[in-house]
Amino acid sequence: MSETPSVLFVCVHNAGRSQMAAGFLTALAGDAIEVRSAGSAPAERVNPAAIEAMAEVGIDISAENPKILTVDAVQTSDVVITMGCGDTCPVFPGTSYRDWVLEDPADKGVESVRPIRDEIKTKVQSLIAELLPPHRDR
Repeated sequence: MSETPSVLFVCVHNAGRSQMAAGFLTALAGDAIEVRSAGSAPAERVNPAAIEAMAEVGIDISAENPKILTVDAVQTSDVVITMGCGDTCPVFPGTSYRDWVLEDPADKGVESVRPIRDEIKTKVQSLIAELLPPHRDR
């Protein structure tokens, strides 16, 4: 793993789960972890309910745009976290892959997105603890 670990969050539309996860990781880890997100079939815009749910916890993802998943994004990431994108993510040696099973927030209101958001936050906090152990020199 590089000196600054890099994480790529991947979901189908890059409009909900992966955007919320990237928002949390950026907010909680700062520049200690390089953060990317992408989708196998990106939507036109980030899910408004995801934007609202994240704003409720003080994280603004409203300026984000869904991005297409590229081979380069996968190859240059230390950890790739998939969220319901199945086999669309290319696999490369030396990259750590994880699959987070999370409900898809597409077409759901903010009330239904909040528990998904909270689950993502918990998973991101565990990921940070794994990638940036407290005894690590920075």
